[in-house]
Amino acid sequence: MNKLLVSPSPHIHADVSTKSLMRDVVIALAPAAIVSIVFYGWHELLVLAVSVLSCLLFEYLITRFMMKKPSTIGDFSAAVTGLLLGLNLPSTIPWWIVVIGALVAIGVAKMSFGGLGQNVFNPALVGRVFLLVSYPSAMTKWVMPQGLFGVDAVSGATPLGAIKEGLLAGQTVPQIMDANGYDYAQMLFANIGGTAGEVSAIALLLGFIYLLVRRVVKPYITLSIWGTVALVSLIFWLASPERFTDPAFNLLTGGMILGSCFMATDYVTSPMSVKGGIIFGIGIGFITLMIRYFGSYPEGMSFAILIMNAVVPLLNMWFHQKKYGRA
Repeated sequence: MNKLLVSPSPHIHADVSTKSLMRDVVIALAPAAIVSIVFYGWHELLVLAVSVLSCLLFEYLITRFMMKKPSTIGDFSAAVTGLLLGLNLPSTIPWWIVVIGALVAIGVAKMSFGGLGQNVFNPALVGRVFLLVSYPSAMTKWVMPQGLFGVDAVSGATPLGAIKEGLLAGQTVPQIMDANGYDYAQMLFANIGGTAGEVSAIALLLGFIYLLVRRVVKPYITLSIWGTVALVSLIFWLASPERFTDPAFNLLTGGMILGSCFMATDYVTSPMSVKGGIIFGIGIGFITLMIRYFGSYPEGMSFAILIMNAVVPLLNMWFHQKKYGRA
């Protein structure tokens, strides 16, 4: 006799799980992680390893001994958080500061809200911003990439930092660009300095294409960020090219690619509807540029995403997806 299963609609099933989605994100981040190790050497490998292992350890300890629940480290979400946190840190940062960042990311930003699916803010960004505020010297100590077996690292500012410092010193943007030898081909491929996630835009874009092909993420949030950044920076640049950077520079530098492709698109902390996601992306792009142009920090992507994470509940309330069965 056949069993009749009765359950409420909608009767939709897909062969995906949290584990499979997070595994795809790890695979997508692999090119950027590999390139960062090649350019920054063994120090970067240590940062990434400590970040991932610390996140896994803290999630295991919290779920097993504080929440009294089965361990959730097998779903790869903690590994993704650790990888993203590591890619958002300088290769020169001491390992113990990485551990503190992992504790804040997992213990405060994720598990204190109840674990995966219930956190309001992106855990990796919370960890990064906490470290930036708490250890500003260590978090802004940059070196130029020298390679896996390169010579001693040479200190140098990131492109965004160089622009900010140069403008304060009375230089124009074209003068700063020429003095530092910045070109867009270099920004696209590698070797511009900054965090590991800034070293190669092309590696990050390859990972993002993989996520699109696998249908892990949808492009509308990322494209709305890029479109807003391009349009707003174009307006400012046309108005005053001596003071403001152009759209290509803003799209290829800092945490723009990493943040827009891998953090703003996080399922848990982004809106559920398409309209809400577009507004979410517009807000991130606009706030990022306002911080870059007028704020005290040279980069604003992390702050912009966290600010818009706080707006997500309102966007979900204002914009609803069509209910199943409705036209």
